[in-house]
Amino acid sequence: MSRDVFVAGVGMIPFAKPGKSEPYFQMGSTATRLALADAGLAYGALQQAYVGYVYGDSTAGQRALYEVGMSGIPIVNVNNNCSTGSTALFLARQAVASGAADCVLALGFEQMNPGALGSVYSDRPSPFDRFDQETDALVGQSDIPLALRYFGGAGQAHMQEFGTRLSTFAKIRAKASRHAARNPLALFRTEVSEEEVLAAPMLWPGVMTRLMACPPTCGAAAAIVVSESYARQHGLDHSVRIRAQAMTTDGPETFAAHDMREVVGFGMAQAAARQVYEQAGIGPEDVQVVELHDCFAHNELLSYEALGLCPVGGAEKFVCDGDNSYGGKYVTNPSGGLLSKGHPLGATGLAQCTELVQQLRGKAADRQVANARLALQHNLGLGGACVVTLYERV
Repeated sequence: MSRDVFVAGVGMIPFAKPGKSEPYFQMGSTATRLALADAGLAYGALQQAYVGYVYGDSTAGQRALYEVGMSGIPIVNVNNNCSTGSTALFLARQAVASGAADCVLALGFEQMNPGALGSVYSDRPSPFDRFDQETDALVGQSDIPLALRYFGGAGQAHMQEFGTRLSTFAKIRAKASRHAARNPLALFRTEVSEEEVLAAPMLWPGVMTRLMACPPTCGAAAAIVVSESYARQHGLDHSVRIRAQAMTTDGPETFAAHDMREVVGFGMAQAAARQVYEQAGIGPEDVQVVELHDCFAHNELLSYEALGLCPVGGAEKFVCDGDNSYGGKYVTNPSGGLLSKGHPLGATGLAQCTELVQQLRGKAADRQVANARLALQHNLGLGGACVVTLYERV
């Protein structure tokens, strides 16, 4: 019998540009201490830890946590590309839900280099070989960095099928900046207009400007999950429950559909969201606030449809009607999202968790979503993995 799992503590440090942050182990240890302080726990209370990062040597998780304490607990290092942080959370929640542990840490951090993402190991086949081949076949544009081709190509497919305008992606980026202006932990807090987004340097003519892509970022975030009995026994905050969670990887459609939207995980996200709604016995219309994976403005638009926030093909109307922000149907990425808050790969999923827990606690200050009761998180990594989590205020 699966047990209820609660988020007892969260912590996050301000995100920074590459070269402007502390080393990874200091960022990770600080985020851990913040989560412990938020929960009112000592490091010795933790029974297991799952630590996520993409760029780093093995056991970097131990290096970060040994700064806080050396208690001999299991520490598992996690790498699932951009969904690394939420994969660590998925594993931590499973440990508590199964009864294997009562108090578990999920930590994510990233110390990134400037510029486009690249492969570290050039002496062996890339995990992205098939993704790259499909992208070459569908969009070409070999002079453009691959990440841009993946998500720009997916956005272009939406434009070609539904007539989606470049200005709609600019509206999403402008919305992200308005939200981030209220978030002291965000990397970019300057508001930009739709016109400024469109006037930014063009990365792919007619498809993407520079401001539509998230920046490489350094940072860390953490969450502590506990069982209900442990929370009650130790007097911990158990006002936020993980009501449902699902993790999916690629299905045959990723390559068989010959559609860039499937290459970047539309089907994975759709499947994970359906599982979560079924587990919880709700529909997307019951959610008030969403943190979703907007590594590019294009992916935010696609994710509206994958998560069921609007019909397939309805994302442009959804954006133009203002249903993605305060006063609309859903507040999406109140933190500013990856586009404005930043995207330190291993930390992103746990930063999303931190934002949503604060929203459901009613402690999101100027970003607070009124009467938030159910919050949805979507974190996606190519290669691939998608984690969707539903949080509930209880």
